[in-house]
Amino acid sequence: MTKNIKIHEVGLRDGLQNESKIVPTEKKIEWIDKIIKSNVDIIQLGSFVHPVKMPQMADTDALFEHYKNSKHNTILSGLILNEKGMERGLNCGVEMFCMGVSASNTHSKKNTGMETMEALERIIKIAQELQSIGKKVQVSVQSAFGCGFEGKIEEKFVLEIAKKYIDNGIMNISLADTSGHAYPEQVQRLFAGIKSINEDTTLTAHFHNTYGLGLTNCYYAMKEGAEYLETAFGGLGGCPFTKLAAGNVSTEDLVHSLNRNNIRRDINIDIIAEITKEAEEIFERKMQSYVVSAGQLKY
Repeated sequence: MTKNIKIHEVGLRDGLQNESKIVPTEKKIEWIDKIIKSNVDIIQLGSFVHPVKMPQMADTDALFEHYKNSKHNTILSGLILNEKGMERGLNCGVEMFCMGVSASNTHSKKNTGMETMEALERIIKIAQELQSIGKKVQVSVQSAFGCGFEGKIEEKFVLEIAKKYIDNGIMNISLADTSGHAYPEQVQRLFAGIKSINEDTTLTAHFHNTYGLGLTNCYYAMKEGAEYLETAFGGLGGCPFTKLAAGNVSTEDLVHSLNRNNIRRDINIDIIAEITKEAEEIFERKMQSYVVSAGQLKY
């Protein structure tokens, strides 16, 4: 397992998108400032979707505008679904563009209105256009480990999508466990499979915790070369277009676990835990954070 692990905090996007209670823009900015201070590597500020469909993301452009001329070491990412999202992202200063397709046709239709292969061609063109002007790009395969609607997803098909990205010069690939069906041996096979296509591929892992295997799956992904882990403060999250939305791996839990092996001790867990506690007050429920519940081990 590489020690060069980077944390991509997605709580502001994947964490909040399934919440009905709107978090004010001022509170989001307060949280973003704290996350930057915590020394997390990447923060996903939001997604460029229609505000009627996802009101929680209505201030995404404003958030990026707020940080457009700020100086910090943290990369600010945004999720786009189409050309309109790309245009909005370019206008407001997105530093890293995230986009992808679902390996499940059912999930793809619910999420984008397109079947997988149609969406794939479109995403590849957008990614290539962004790369041609020097933008950071990450593409994903969503529902890569299973689908709440379709059940099993063939691993061969997931690798075919990944190969299509690689063949088109897009080398930063995320496998996303949208429905939380992933299990360790499957994770190992798929991440190793992409590395066998091209060992220079940069791999990202994104796991949901539907069946309690999220943190374990992170370790199996890292063993096969995943360098980036997408997590959310407090374990918030869940795709509103999947059958059963479940939370992400908690950022503070993953970093705490890495710390036990002297990895990423530069990330301030106390700051992230503080945000989780504020989220608990806002949403009036306990978050899925073992660190907040049990405290940190300090040795």
